[in-house]
Amino acid sequence: MVTIGKYVKQRAGYKAFIPERFPPKELSLNEPRIVKLLANANLQLGKLDGLTKLLPDINFFIFMYINKEAAYSSQVEGTRAKLTDALQAEVERTPDLPKDVDDILHYIRAMNEGLRRLDKLPLSLRLIKEVHATLLTKARSSTNPCPGEFRRSQNWIMGTSPADARFVPPPPEFVMEALSDLEKFFYSHEDLPVLIKVALIHSQFETIHPFLDGNGRTGRLLITFYLCQQKVLERPVLYLSEHFKKHRDVYFSMLDEYRNGNIVSWLDFFLKGIVRVAEEAIETSNKVIELREKDLQKVSELGRASKNAIVLLKNLYKIPIINVRKVEEVAGLSREAANQLVDRLVRIGILIPKDKGKKYGRLFVYKDYLSLFEAKGL
Repeated sequence: MVTIGKYVKQRAGYKAFIPERFPPKELSLNEPRIVKLLANANLQLGKLDGLTKLLPDINFFIFMYINKEAAYSSQVEGTRAKLTDALQAEVERTPDLPKDVDDILHYIRAMNEGLRRLDKLPLSLRLIKEVHATLLTKARSSTNPCPGEFRRSQNWIMGTSPADARFVPPPPEFVMEALSDLEKFFYSHEDLPVLIKVALIHSQFETIHPFLDGNGRTGRLLITFYLCQQKVLERPVLYLSEHFKKHRDVYFSMLDEYRNGNIVSWLDFFLKGIVRVAEEAIETSNKVIELREKDLQKVSELGRASKNAIVLLKNLYKIPIINVRKVEEVAGLSREAANQLVDRLVRIGILIPKDKGKKYGRLFVYKDYLSLFEAKGL
């Protein structure tokens, strides 16, 4: 056990968590199970990095993973919209879409903005504030988010007030010192393995809870940003929100364990997530390659239509839910020709109608591809 902080009674009667200086001096990570897990996590990441270099249209693959991450990270916070809703919203906003799909779209923008800014700006409190502003500005679910501003009042996690909350983060006067320690940690303790550091960065950020809203999503974005900055992977194809969503109660319990000084349990949970997510990404990568070869063979047998079909198929890897208007746009076809091309892809089983009884405003799904990114049991 190490000392992360302590609970101190406040004037209003509730106890808030006051963090010690970070990282803790007595930090020791020689636990055999953590050493073994770390070795396996690094092995799987190496395999994933090598395989994704072979992927066709890697940018489309990344696009799908960012959409998937956005959906599951938002669902950890209670959003009901799903990956398919977010993908459909990219093509057409229809009345039947859940209203909280907006949360996912904001997350996608925040992820892309953060990755773009990392090319010119070091990972820092400034970048975190910019990303938070993108995440919450005009967001549907936030009533008083103060986008891009660290909080000046007390917040809490779960419950109706600090008195019955699951966790009460540091009072506002402790926030900046704790954040300063965290920012310094980004660029110090180089002897610590990157995966250990990112696990500690995430748990400490969630403990500080520096914003009034959007802390969970921002903290999960921070995982991706740090791994990309450290070049653990050439491209951003590892996202942990699905693991956190699938084990949501355990995720919150392990963060509690971290605050109680049980860092080993938190690292065990986090590293197991990296191993599982990396293994699933490797499996998905292989299946994408197989599916692409199979479907390229199908469309190549369409005669004169094959050229346009190949163009459309390539775009389906980015937008696996599509309408005829979008087909016109990506393939440069007339409305009639676009309808004919869609009908051909339906006949050979590449596209399926999203709503079979619908005659107008139809949407079509590249189901075999989309299913590779949809988590089972969630």
